[in-house]
Amino acid sequence: MTLKRTLVGIIRSMEGTSDRAKDPKLKTRYYNLSKEKAWEEVSSTLKKIPGYKVLHEVHSVGEIILEKRTTFGRTMDITVSIISVSPVRSAVDMYSASRGSLGDLGSNYRTIMHLFSVLDKKLSKYKANE
Repeated sequence: MTLKRTLVGIIRSMEGTSDRAKDPKLKTRYYNLSKEKAWEEVSSTLKKIPGYKVLHEVHSVGEIILEKRTTFGRTMDITVSIISVSPVRSAVDMYSASRGSLGDLGSNYRTIMHLFSVLDKKLSKYKANE
């Protein structure tokens, strides 16, 4: 993680992915899976990651809400969105925010990178090049 990311984290306590993200690591991930299959894979994978608690799943909308407690006692809320791009292709986006005031020193960024690394490893054979 860069110094710039840490400095931004002093004042900002949220991070998210999108198609238009300036940081290439924060770009939306695409998988050659139907939304149903992507939902099953992503949901089962997220439930197995230690330190994260699944609070809520809304299958019809394609959202999974996770909670993570940091070592300093702060709570992070993570929303994972699974979107159908076509019948055989899905996109995964994440948004992570820390509860409380002040910044997060980049912990939301690290959380998203960790979750994407786990998902990318699990779904590597389905990963689509943008």
